Parts: sequence; C-alpha cells; structure tokens
Amino acid sequence: MQTSVRNFLEQNPKLAHFVRFNPDWYRYLSRNPNSVMELERASKSFYGNTLPQQVDKIGSHIQMASMLLNVADLMKD
Repeated sequence: MQTSVRNFLEQNPKLAHFVRFNPDWYRYLSRNPNSVMELERASKSFYGNTLPQQVDKIGSHIQMASMLLNVADLMKD
C-alpha cells in the first residue's frame, strides 16, 4: 500500500477500521490507490451514513415515538 493511502487512513480512523474489517480493501487499494472515493462510499454504506439509511433511521425513531405517545394516551384513560 502506498504511503499516501496509508497516511490517509491514519488521518481517518473510521475508514481505517472499515479497511481492517474488510480486508479485500487492502488489495483493492494496493492495486488502485486512486479509489479512495469508492472506499469512502463503501464505508458510508457499511456504517449506515448514506442519506436513505439516515432517513429510514429517523423514520423508525419517529414511529417509535408515536407508538410511545399512543401507549401513554391509553395509560392515561
């Protein structure tokens, strides 16, 4: 792995953790060091940081809060 890629991973510990968890990326980055943007996209998908994943997470939180409010209203009666 090139030193520039290694330095980039040292500066971004979340990406370094992703690479350690997915060892195929070691080979991929060694062969094509310019694919750092693809690595960032894959790690966002892995950690659930893409926009659709975040919207789903917020939707589930809103649904849970709504359900808790409904239960609280039923308990009040």
